[in-house]
Amino acid sequence: MTFVVTESCIRCKYTDCVDVCPVDAFREGPNFLVIDPDECIDCAVCVPECPVSAIYAEEDVPNDQLDFTPLNAELALKWKPITRTKPALPDADEWSEVQAKRDQLER
Repeated sequence: MTFVVTESCIRCKYTDCVDVCPVDAFREGPNFLVIDPDECIDCAVCVPECPVSAIYAEEDVPNDQLDFTPLNAELALKWKPITRTKPALPDADEWSEVQAKRDQLER
């Protein structure tokens, strides 16, 4: 089992979740974070830390977000680990309420 970062994170990239991860499972892309499923220990401490509710247990990912499960696995192989909180993207607050933003994902 693993946790999955979903669409709400795109263009926000709040990193509150990163500091609490005991195994450094988060990976950082240009405007999105993912969780490496091979590193995640299913502890759930990251879930309440996400200010945009973008993190779900794999079995609880909403149906319209299921494509983010394989996407997290794919991008985790390409992106570098992030282990410390850093500032969110400059326009994160503006994007935090936007629902449909898959087209904004930078790989």
